[in-house]
Amino acid sequence: MAVGDVSMPHMHVVKGVKIGSAEAYVRYQNRRDLVIFEFAAGSNVVGVFTQNAFCAAPVYVSKAHLAQGNPRYLVINTGNANAGTGKLGMQNAEITCAKLAELAGVSTQEVLPFSTGVIGEQLPIERLVAGLAPALASLREDAWHDAATGIMTTDTTPKGASEQFELDGITYSMTGISKGAGMIRPNMATMLSYVATDAPIQRDILQQLLKRSVEQSFNRITVDGDTSTNDSCILVATGQAGGTEICSENDPRYAVVLDVLNRVMLRLAQLIIRDGEGATKFITVRVEDGDNTQECCDIAYSIAHSPLVKTAIFASDPNWGRILAAIGYAGVPNLDVEKIQVWLDDVQICKDGGAAADYTEAAGARVMAQTEMTIRVNLGRGQATDTVYTCDLSYDYVKINADYRS
Repeated sequence: MAVGDVSMPHMHVVKGVKIGSAEAYVRYQNRRDLVIFEFAAGSNVVGVFTQNAFCAAPVYVSKAHLAQGNPRYLVINTGNANAGTGKLGMQNAEITCAKLAELAGVSTQEVLPFSTGVIGEQLPIERLVAGLAPALASLREDAWHDAATGIMTTDTTPKGASEQFELDGITYSMTGISKGAGMIRPNMATMLSYVATDAPIQRDILQQLLKRSVEQSFNRITVDGDTSTNDSCILVATGQAGGTEICSENDPRYAVVLDVLNRVMLRLAQLIIRDGEGATKFITVRVEDGDNTQECCDIAYSIAHSPLVKTAIFASDPNWGRILAAIGYAGVPNLDVEKIQVWLDDVQICKDGGAAADYTEAAGARVMAQTEMTIRVNLGRGQATDTVYTCDLSYDYVKINADYRS
């Protein structure tokens, strides 16, 4: 059961983007599991991908094709990750691209493949390829919701974000979807995310925008500390709404686009945490007054990854010593614990390295019982800050992952 507001907004049409989907029976019958994106000619497309050394075949192929130029099509299947599948997996990823390219009348390099689902099993390539023509035939501009549903695995809800914004009197749209609920500790992106705008943005600038935005969104979430083999995040600028191309970060429009992108990306990233496998609580971990951003990030992740902290929160047990332990083993050098302050929302639990004098178990339990809370840590050694988002660890997380392949 997802935590808090996970509703889909009105998904604005992005000029130059069409989406189709089909039921290909990649793993389960009678569910949408194959999605195709078509981009107008001249669209700029960039991406970031998993840094897991055991990355999936479609990640290898997508990175290679993207390096050769802008793609016209994306093809995404759910139910099978095509990871840990050796040479045959690579062949199947290439076959998928070649078949879609043949049907669409483009080159193989103009297709990027993406897969998500069970690792270590070969794609049912015949069924997947058979689904390409029906998916192509269903292409339309207003199918973002279908796409969000079509890329789900253990997700309980589709995930989307969309905004409109104005630059020099022209109204543009930015719309995106993401998927993911488990094996979430991205180290570049998210499980899968696709965001598009019809604003005109030069490709190198688009890549820069994506990297900056990902760093404070998808690279700041964790459900279980596991980095997927298939993480991919794609950003597209079609330019189809008109206007002159943004070619420099000094262009005043750059900052406007970055603000919109940051909001869209953060919403998509937080939706993954809100829908984390078995999640009952949404937790913000904010570390302040560090010497540098990296040490703040390391401590925030140490807390967010701790099974003991996460299970205590699930149980609404204010066992705050577990938070202090996680701070202590984060590996930050020369940490003066006597300067550390810790709060659960507005309740100070730790002051100057020990229990706050006015802290009560009842006050801590009150915050722990909430479905949303913030763990705030002040290191008292600088001005840097960082924030990570996570969820609790419940019985259902174990059940979901124990039964994942059944």
